[in-house]
Amino acid sequence: MDWSPNLTKDAPLALDPLVACLKAAGEPSRLRILALLAASDLTVKDLTAILGQSQPRISRHLKLLVEAGVVRRYPEGAWAYYRLAEDDAAGALGATLVQRLDTADSVLSRDRQRLEAVKRAHAETAASYFAANAASWDRLRSLHVPEDAVEAAIRRAVGTRPFGSFLDLGTGTGRMLELFADLYERGVGIDASQPMLAVARANLDNNGVTNVQVRHGDVYALAVPHGSFDVVAIHQVLHFLEDPARAVAEAARAVRPGGRLLVVDFAPHDLEFLRAEHAHRRLGFSHEQVEGWLRSAGLDVVRIEDLAPPAGSDGQLTVTLWLARDPRFEVAGDKTRRLETTA
Repeated sequence: MDWSPNLTKDAPLALDPLVACLKAAGEPSRLRILALLAASDLTVKDLTAILGQSQPRISRHLKLLVEAGVVRRYPEGAWAYYRLAEDDAAGALGATLVQRLDTADSVLSRDRQRLEAVKRAHAETAASYFAANAASWDRLRSLHVPEDAVEAAIRRAVGTRPFGSFLDLGTGTGRMLELFADLYERGVGIDASQPMLAVARANLDNNGVTNVQVRHGDVYALAVPHGSFDVVAIHQVLHFLEDPARAVAEAARAVRPGGRLLVVDFAPHDLEFLRAEHAHRRLGFSHEQVEGWLRSAGLDVVRIEDLAPPAGSDGQLTVTLWLARDPRFEVAGDKTRRLETTA
């Protein structure tokens, strides 16, 4: 399912689609579902536990809501997550109906309590997975500059000006989505690992980041419209990939005119144990290598920064940041001027 922020949510609905939305939402259980999906991504199993209804009945409710366009379905392996649509007029109508609900209603209050219980269970599962892998991750982090220094450099590179949409590829724990949550209006994270998506959802919930979605997906074939994101990030992902150049090219296609692509990864190194113990396919990348991929994808490289481990530390890995911009627009102050480009 394509995800494209704020493209048509203000457009009017024709008579038949409007009636279809109202019919789909005009039932107590489906209104309760809309209220829950406005607050969180949930599965059929989650909704069954919260509403106390059978799986076939919940599935039927969701089918009607999805067909009307009020709810989006996002497959994730053997599961599927559902969320109130946020990118078109049908979703906007659903959000309006949710806003009109009395939050003090006893049924809705009970639903919210059960939702919190489901979220706690998700968080406990995510914490168990994270704890099982924490030792190996801690060892890796000890080899390079501290995370807070890397994140400070990332924030400096992107700047402080708010932007509309953010895409995080290989989102992992969701940290980049959390780091930029104060800047973007809508965010989406994509990852191929279902356990890591569970960790990301739990972390984002725990930190109150609500303007975001995380989805199962393939960095080589993004299910998002071309040219639809202001900022795209590939943070510590390329070294896991068999074909990182292809991933960079696919990420560049998601950048809208004037938008930016941020790549963060390791500089070249010779730590062979990372292949066996951490599934690294590549032992770092040179400035020229990533810059070449970015330029081949039609982007202009505007910043490269190396973050070396502190002198005297045990660190052996340098982290490099590459920031590139789509040249089709030039941003100057608060005005945007179209540039002439060649096809």
